[in-house]
Amino acid sequence: MGLSVRAFTRQHIVAIAVGVLVAGTPLIAFNFWLSGVIERQGQAETDSAARRMISLSESRVGEVVRALDQLAAAGVAGCEPANAGAMQRAVFVTPPIKELAIVGSDGRTLCSHLNIAQTATADIGNADAADRNLVDHRVLSSEPLDSRYMLDIVGLADGGQMVRLRLRAGDGPNEIAALMHASLLLPQATAKTDRLYSYVQITTRQGASIGESGEQAKDAGEGFTAMRTSEKFGFVVNVVTQRGRTLAGNVDLKWVGLFVTGIVVVILVAFGMMVPKNLPNNPVAELERALKAGELVPYYQPIVDIQSGKLRGAEVLVRWRKADGTLVLPGSFIPLAESSGLIRAMTFDLMRRVCVEAGAAIGQRPALKISFNFAGALFSDETIIKDVSRTFAGTPIKMSQVVLEVTERDPIENFTLTRQVIAALQGLGVRIAIDDVGTGHSGLSYVLKLGVDIIKIDKMFVDAIGTDRNSTTIVETLVDLAHNMRMDVVAEGVENFEQVMHLRNLGVRSAQGYVFAPPLPGSSFLKLVEAMDTLGAENAGGAALPRKVAAA
Repeated sequence: MGLSVRAFTRQHIVAIAVGVLVAGTPLIAFNFWLSGVIERQGQAETDSAARRMISLSESRVGEVVRALDQLAAAGVAGCEPANAGAMQRAVFVTPPIKELAIVGSDGRTLCSHLNIAQTATADIGNADAADRNLVDHRVLSSEPLDSRYMLDIVGLADGGQMVRLRLRAGDGPNEIAALMHASLLLPQATAKTDRLYSYVQITTRQGASIGESGEQAKDAGEGFTAMRTSEKFGFVVNVVTQRGRTLAGNVDLKWVGLFVTGIVVVILVAFGMMVPKNLPNNPVAELERALKAGELVPYYQPIVDIQSGKLRGAEVLVRWRKADGTLVLPGSFIPLAESSGLIRAMTFDLMRRVCVEAGAAIGQRPALKISFNFAGALFSDETIIKDVSRTFAGTPIKMSQVVLEVTERDPIENFTLTRQVIAALQGLGVRIAIDDVGTGHSGLSYVLKLGVDIIKIDKMFVDAIGTDRNSTTIVETLVDLAHNMRMDVVAEGVENFEQVMHLRNLGVRSAQGYVFAPPLPGSSFLKLVEAMDTLGAENAGGAALPRKVAAA
């Protein structure tokens, strides 16, 4: 009896060992494969975080650069009281700027947008007193940002750190300097959770530290790393994403899986499928979710014929209407949509919504045009032509009523291909406009090379018309150029009727801005269309601008 028990026991021990090996081998192989997937996914997410940081830093520094360029073009070069309004307005409309100042040749701050009037009227003996009203700046490092700008890393009395951009103001010794918080260039690449931790750092071209955030890995081998360099400004971004308990948990599952192979395989497959979807606080995923949920909605800014008072159409602007009713302006998410590749889906979703919401009203009025902002990168894809045609096919809106506006956040890389795509769209009847002419990447090169139909004069020139001789001359030149090239002109950002009168005198026919109406939700815009252009009123002649619109 004892011998039979021992034989039975040995056989079962061998059978159990073989069974465990046979059952566990597929799961071990699966776990090795899954570990490789997680490794690649972690590295891909870290690379994406670095790209988003570069995109964000370029966008925010680019805003500051444009503001300083505009101040320099306006002749702001000293502490004269006349410069106070321009500097304060620049700070107001440029969120990254914390302080604008005039800096002397000796590096001393002469005045800021906060105290320019007082500093300009103070005598030399009181200059130090004026300085004490400013933030205590201590330059830690300084280096060229590009051929025109200097970049300073500035230390504060409380131990904080800021970034300062300096631009030579005119022909004199002074410089215009803009301060921005270094933290604006340092978003969290991956939010801290129970599973993932991140460390991010951004440095200048020469290696000076602009800032850092998050927790550094104790061991460099513990995390995924990515480094990216800004082609525009030379910033270097380093991102480290630590491996948390998620990866360790997968290792433990291998041993549990030796006994419950089938159940664990199902769990791991399901988990592997959910990993890309459930990363918390992922702004790209949140924006994608909002797009699918229909939270990105069109708003319409009317375009008015300032010669006759008739409605000529509208520019479609996007707003993010969250589930709680909060309305997010496009400046907060459009750069992310462009850098993540969601801008194409967002643009065509917006077009489809306009066709459903306002298509009937627009289609019944052939003279109305509806404009959509179109990222420059989209014009380098020939499939866009079919997509645009397909979007409006079978809708009340005719192709001849569609206007696509070339935006300037990214320069056009391939003029030849872009020109071919534009020509093909024009062949369908679509009209092409250039937005913000006179600023950004385009200058006049876009106007001359792309063969567009409409130019839109930037608000910067409209604001100064009638008060700044240079701006008036520029507008006159653009209007003459457009007329000679048989293009239409639209003035943007018109805010008062004095500007309307100046524009009319210069020969501008169309304008948009708050003097007529702010961007309107669909229901309000449709009421405005009905009030300004009732069906059958096209032959009634040029009516005066409705009182309802003038008060908007």
